[in-house]
Parts: sequence; C-alpha cells; structure tokens
Amino acid sequence: MFSLVFSRRYSMAHRLIAGSSDKCATPHGHNEIVTVHLQPVRLDVLCGQVNMVESFERAKSTWHSWIDNHVDHALQLSHTDPILDWFRMSEPQRLSRILITQGDPTTEMLSVCMMSKLNAFLAADGGRLQCVTIEIEETPTNTVRLTGPAADHFPPTERSWWTRADMSINDLHLAPASLREVVLA
Repeated sequence: MFSLVFSRRYSMAHRLIAGSSDKCATPHGHNEIVTVHLQPVRLDVLCGQVNMVESFERAKSTWHSWIDNHVDHALQLSHTDPILDWFRMSEPQRLSRILITQGDPTTEMLSVCMMSKLNAFLAADGGRLQCVTIEIEETPTNTVRLTGPAADHFPPTERSWWTRADMSINDLHLAPASLREVVLA
C-alpha cells in the first residue's frame, strides 16, 4: 500500500487543568511537528499516465493552510477552562485564535481532532485519500502516534469544528453566554 507522508511545524500554547501537574496547568508552549500518513481509498490508483496517488501539492495545500493560518500560535484550551470566560469578556477579538478541545488539549486529544479535521478536508476534496496515521512530536523526546479511525476515540459529532472541512479551530460562535457550559459532544 502506498502512503503519502508529510510534516508541518507549528508553535502553540496550552494548559492542562484536569490533571495533577501544576507545571502543566500553567500556560506554556511547545514547538510541535505534525506528520500525517495518507493512503488512497481505492487500491487501483496507479493506472494511466499519471502514476501517482495524488500530487503532494494537492494533498498538502488545504492542510498546510489550516496549520499555518489557524493552528500555528493558537492557544489550546479545554472547553471547561475558566480562562475562556476571561477572553470572552476582556479580549473577545482573540477568541478565533483559541483552539478548543473536549477536555484537556493533550497531544493525544489534539491528534484525534487533527486526524478528524484532515479527513474532513480530504473527503471534501473528492475522498481519494484518507489519513490513517498521525504523529505529533510535542518535544524532541515525546511523540504521540494515532493509527486507525479518529472516531474510535470520541463520540462522533456533526457540528464540532474537527468534523468540518472549514478553517475553524473552535465552535465558540455556537456557544451560550457562559463558555463553561459549552458541551462539544
């Protein structure tokens, strides 16, 4: 089976409030590298004169645009983080730069959301490819690898940002008055 594999680097900040680590509960950042493995949906892709699964340019263009323009330098927060209320009241213009996850924005959760988002982009582009593996290098010594369907790791939703082929990184425009009440499921 052929795979197209490519990587992108981005910077981010997050905090993890559900665990017991004071170090991780303090906002901090990482320079991460996301590597994706795409495979053709059909096995007979090498037919005719072109003899390629998909051009790298086409396979990467929407994904890299999303990473570069929306994920890079975004603040990643849990949908229950009280800092969201502060941004809503004090700096609402920055809400579009906050990537929201269901629960803490761990590298594991981010890999699930990113794989879902990439597969939404690929489906919208004709569905010739699918992401089968995603790796996020959080630090030079720590990497999370997700292989298999992202939907196996959280309940499928129709309206969450990670299921749509748009450039969103949160659903705050759908949120009620108190962002702590947002349920992304």
